[in-house]
Amino acid sequence: MRWELSAEQEMFRDSFRDWLAAHAATPAIRQWLSDGDVSLFEARLAADSWLGVGFGEDLGGQGGGLLELALAAEQLGYAAAPGSWLAAVLAVPALTPDISAEVLDRGEIAVLAVPAGHPPDAPDEPGSVRWAQGGLQGMVPAVLGAGRAARLVVPVWADGVVTLFLVEVGQGVSRRERTLVDRTRSAADVTFTGAPGQRLDVDGGEVLADAALRAAVLVAADSLGAAAKMLELAVAYSKQRTQFGVPIGSFQAVKHAAATMLVAVEASRSIAYFAAASVEQGRPECDLHAATAKAQVTAAAERAADTALTLHGAIGYTWEHDLQLYYKRAKLNAQLYGNPEVWNERLASGLPLVPAG
Repeated sequence: MRWELSAEQEMFRDSFRDWLAAHAATPAIRQWLSDGDVSLFEARLAADSWLGVGFGEDLGGQGGGLLELALAAEQLGYAAAPGSWLAAVLAVPALTPDISAEVLDRGEIAVLAVPAGHPPDAPDEPGSVRWAQGGLQGMVPAVLGAGRAARLVVPVWADGVVTLFLVEVGQGVSRRERTLVDRTRSAADVTFTGAPGQRLDVDGGEVLADAALRAAVLVAADSLGAAAKMLELAVAYSKQRTQFGVPIGSFQAVKHAAATMLVAVEASRSIAYFAAASVEQGRPECDLHAATAKAQVTAAAERAADTALTLHGAIGYTWEHDLQLYYKRAKLNAQLYGNPEVWNERLASGLPLVPAG
C-alpha cells in the first residue's frame, strides 16, 4: 500500500523542508554542535510557529494532528536538525492550555521526564521518584531534552497508579548531562531533592500510554527522514567515487544495495504515515500499528545506515562528512523509547494466536 498525502499536507511538508534548508543547513548544524548550543534554532522554530504544528488552537498550536507531526519529524530527521522538539511534543498533551501555549508559542520547553531507553509507559524503575514531605524525591536517568528544559512533566508511580507532576527546573532539581554519540540530541539524568511540583489534573496512565504510541510513530518518522537522506548521499557518492576507472555506482553490487535502500524507504514511509493516522483516529489496532512502525522502520533505517556507510567507506564516519550525522541519528532512534525487540514483543503480545493447520 502506498500512502497518499492531501494537497495541504504536501504543502506543509515541502514548506517545512524549505524552511529547514534555509535555517538549519548542515554548516549551521555543525557550528551549533561544536558550540554545544542549539538554543538559537529552537527559538527560531517556536518563533516561526513550526513548534505549534500538530496541536489545536486551544493548546496554543497551529492545528493539525499526529500525521502532521510525523511529517515534521520526517523532515527534522532528513535535515538532522538538533534540539528537543520530540521531547517537547510528548509533554504537551499533559499540560494545561496556558502552559502549553508558552511551550508552543515561546519555546519555553517542557519535556516528559521518562528514561529515553524505554517506552514512556514503561519507565526504568517505577517508584524511583516519589512524592514525600511536599516535594519530589528520586532520580530519572537519561531524560531526552532535559538539559535545556524549563519544565518537566514527572510521573510518580505508587501502587500501580501513575500521577503526573509539573516541575519548574530550579529549586530541588539537578541535572547531569549524558554524552550521546548522536550529538543532534541530548539527554540528562535528573535528580529531585524535595522539588516542589504541581499535580496535573490528567489521567497519568492514559497520558503515558498515548505518549508511548506517539513516541513510536514520531521516532519512526524521524528514522524515515534520516534513511531517505542517507539514500541520497549514498547514490550521489557512488556517482563520484571511482574504482578501476569507473564510478562505483556502475557496479551491480552497489546498484543492488541502493535499490534495497530505496525499497526500504518507500515501505517505511507508508508504514509511518499509516501508523500516525491510525493513532490519531484511535483505531482499534492503533497500538499494533505504532509498534510495527517503531520496530520495522527504525530497524530498516539502521540497516540503511550500515549500507550507506559501506558504500562510502571509512570517510562516511568522519566528522567532515555529512553521512555521520544521519548514521548516528538512525542508530540512536533504534534505541530511543524502546528498541525494535521491545516493540516486536508488544506487537506479538497484541496479536491473536491462530491455530496451525
